Parts: sequence; C-alpha cells; structure tokens
Amino acid sequence: MTPPPCRFCRKPLTHTFVDLGCQPLANSYLTPAQLAAGTEQAYPLHARVCDNCFLVQVDDAVPAEAIFDEGYAYFSSYSPSWVEHARRYAVAMTERFGLGPDSLVVEVASNDGYLLQHFLAADIPVLGIEPTANTAEAARARGVRTEVMFFNEQTGRELAARGQRADLMAANNVLAHVPDIGAFVAGFPHVLKAEGVLTFEFPHLLNLIEKVQFDTIYHEHFSYLSLVAVEQVLAANGLRPFDVELLPTHGGSLRLFCVHVGSGHEETEALQALRAREAAAGLDRIETYGGFTPRVEAVRDSFRGFLDSARAQGQRIAAYGAAAKGNTFLNYCGASADDIVAAFDANPAKQGRFLPGSHVPILGPEAVAELRPDYVLILPWNLKDEIMGQLAFIGDWGGRFVTASPQTQVLS
Repeated sequence: MTPPPCRFCRKPLTHTFVDLGCQPLANSYLTPAQLAAGTEQAYPLHARVCDNCFLVQVDDAVPAEAIFDEGYAYFSSYSPSWVEHARRYAVAMTERFGLGPDSLVVEVASNDGYLLQHFLAADIPVLGIEPTANTAEAARARGVRTEVMFFNEQTGRELAARGQRADLMAANNVLAHVPDIGAFVAGFPHVLKAEGVLTFEFPHLLNLIEKVQFDTIYHEHFSYLSLVAVEQVLAANGLRPFDVELLPTHGGSLRLFCVHVGSGHEETEALQALRAREAAAGLDRIETYGGFTPRVEAVRDSFRGFLDSARAQGQRIAAYGAAAKGNTFLNYCGASADDIVAAFDANPAKQGRFLPGSHVPILGPEAVAELRPDYVLILPWNLKDEIMGQLAFIGDWGGRFVTASPQTQVLS
C-alpha cells in the first residue's frame, strides 16, 4: 500500500506515531433514533509523522464537511474557565498592542463569540470567521459580527478586497483542525495589516508525547503541532513567530505570536528557549517519535484493569464531560454502556444523546445526585479542577473522582 503524502510538505508518510484503530467521529453524538438505526460509521484513526517536516497528522479518512456540519455540538461558552481564558486574552492583547475603536480584531474559528464578545465590550470592532452555522448564529445573537465560511487563501483575499484588514488576528485551537494546513495559513497574510499581530493557540505536541495524551487524537484534529513544524508552515507563507507563551489550557498549549516576515517585532528569549527545548527533546529527529504506541497501550491496560475491578465489586462508574477526547479514550479502551452508566454534560445540545462508539447515555449535571455513582471519571482532564469543584458533593455518599491519563488514578 502506498503511504499517504504529508498534508504540508507532500512527502510520503512512512512512520507511524500511533494507530488507534477504527473509531466514530468524536463529536458525532447519537440521537436515540440514530442509535436504534445502527448505522454509525467508523473510520481509521492512524497518526503518522513526517520525517521531512515533523508534522504529526492523522490520515485523511473523513471529509471536513462530515465533521463540521449543522449538528456540530461544540459551543465554547459552556466552559466557564475557557470563557475566562478568552477574557484575559482580550485584556492582555488590548493593553499590549494598544487596540481601540479604530482597530479591527478578527478571529478565525470564532465559534459562538466566546472570545470576540470581550473585545466588543471594550468598543473594539470585531469580525468572526466561523464554518459552522449553528455556532455562528449563537455569536450573532451576542452582537458579534460573524461570517460563515471556511478560512483559506481564497477567502483571505476576498476579505482583504472588502477592506477587512486586521490589527490583531486570533486563531485558537483551529490550526490542528484544518485538513490543508498550508492553504489555511496562506489566508492570514492577506487579512493581517503590515504590522499586525496574529496569535495561534494549539496544544503542544511535546506535552502529548511526555504525558501520553493520546486521547487528544481524533479525526477532527488533523495535525499535532510543534514549534519545529509550525515554523516551517509559517515561513512558507511569509510569516514568522516572534514570541510565545506557555499556557495550561488543553493539557499544555502554546500561544504563538506571529507577524509578516518583514515586520519590526523582535524575537523574544521565550521563543528561543522553546526552540532549544524542542531540540533537546528531539522533536527534529524521527527516532524520537518511535516508542509512543507501547506507552499508549499501557494507559489502556491500566484503565481496563480499573473497570474490571470496579465491576467485579458491583461499583458504578459514571463519566463527566462528553468531550471529544473522552470518546477517543473510551473507544480505544473498548469501554461501553456496560462499563459506564452515564456521562454528565452541561451542554443541552448533547443531553439526551449517546456518546459515539461507546453508546453511553448523556445526562445533565443534575443527574449526578440522582444516580449517585461510586466513581466519576473525568474525561476532559484539562478541566479536572473545575469539575472537581463543581461536583465536590459526591463525597457525601463516598463517591470518588477518577482520571485515566497518563495512568488511572482514584482521587480523594
């Protein structure tokens, strides 16, 4: 079988990073009718690494339209900590770059307006670019001007031709979500003003490797990003990074500050330190990426052992957070509704549906007190502290929290 080409540099992908088998789409929550029909689709979830540009990526198994459709159920505003993260970003960027009523802030993949609403509240003009109609509608209801489109070089040119030129562009947790990362980044130079600043936020590949965060791999995440790979994509499109911040979000992310190659922004020591850290970790050497699979298998085996032990003792396990990463995890571990009685989630768009693959029913958070599970498995481990605070009352009946990465732990 001919190896697929790298989605950036087009070289053949001959190295496996990890193969997670066939899985359904991680954000395709099933209605009762869909569950009864038994027509759920599963696709190969095979991550490879390019030995030329070191971009880690999953195979093109699913068309983007099948992922980001009318039923796309992720609304950013359902996580209070994420909305607060966005608010702090807005305050920091406004102060650092002197934004005001004559500026324009453009966010690509603006979702339901969770971020741009904070600039709007400070009387800074905004424009959201969002491919999913239902989340765009939610943003417009907040007063956030939003256009429904996929962002790429063509749409970047169209926006610029209409005079939409940005002082600040934000693209949070979207760089990994685009099938053609080069064509996507090619849109930014057209919309970004000559001295404008573009920020990308994305989970850092180094954390994925070091902390065995394989559950962040799913079809909707086409790429898994390091500075070494992203710098090459930027350079190919006349852009360069000049600063970076390390963030705790999504298990450890980078906020990369980028500008036109000819911009006056000077490179910071923080960026140089990150380059050195990635080099020391060997992210520019193909042999570094071997050996990840056995570590993933060890996490799976640890969790299966916990499930089997709990069931043998007649204890009930529920999950909190119907998150995409949780679906990758449960399906790779072969967990089902026989193992986990329910998944609780605050998003009404998910309640009454079933997790893809495992078919665990999704209930509202109020059902925690009704079901009184012995264990609550926290699937979005990046929100562990927030969730444990909200559900501290499970201790009233002796309930305990569980996390499963990088190994299964029962938390008091």
